[in-house]
Amino acid sequence: MDWSWLPKYLPMLIQGVSITIQLLVSSMVLGLLLAIPIGLVQVTGPKWLAAIARGYCTVMRGTPLLIQLYLFYYGVGSILATVPELRQSFLWPILREGYFYAVLAFALNEAGYAGEIMRGAFLSVPKGELEAARSFGMSPWQVLRRVWLPRAVRNVLPTLGGETILTLKSTPLAALVTVVDLFGAADRVRQETYIIYPPLLLVMVIYMILTFIITRIFAAVEKQIPVRR
Repeated sequence: MDWSWLPKYLPMLIQGVSITIQLLVSSMVLGLLLAIPIGLVQVTGPKWLAAIARGYCTVMRGTPLLIQLYLFYYGVGSILATVPELRQSFLWPILREGYFYAVLAFALNEAGYAGEIMRGAFLSVPKGELEAARSFGMSPWQVLRRVWLPRAVRNVLPTLGGETILTLKSTPLAALVTVVDLFGAADRVRQETYIIYPPLLLVMVIYMILTFIITRIFAAVEKQIPVRR
């Protein structure tokens, strides 16, 4: 196989790895921040808000991520481009880039999946622990912050690790909206050199390495914070 292209395109591939990691971290952080209230409201109510949260999870989990990405990039992006005031604002350099819509789509999609995970996590916490916390005079916010949320997160750490890996394997879709991530860099190599298999094989190896690193990170966290049954 021909690897003569590698020295020329190595900087672009390294930058692609950096963008892929940024996409993953941004999507997971924003998605989990949204997933916590989405999961919590399904357990605590009110009923109308719980119904909205369930509907949101159903839509996000029931439709392809690619379609969601296209709707945000070509739909929302096109609408925003028609607003003159927005095009002249300091936000436009961000809003016109595919990276913004990729993070938005990945984060909202992740919120739908992780929202269901967190709903199960909140339900898995024994009621006796919550009642004990309330008996000590804790307010509802203190119970959530000190007992309920930490206990719920401990219970679903392995599941969140798997969800992070799935999100990593979804990031190549960002290349379809002009984001030059790791897969986008490999595709650029293909377009410019007509060499197909070596770039893809290299990308596969890098994704496997990233997956291994994520697995080890969550394993280390689980050792530090054991999941109690």
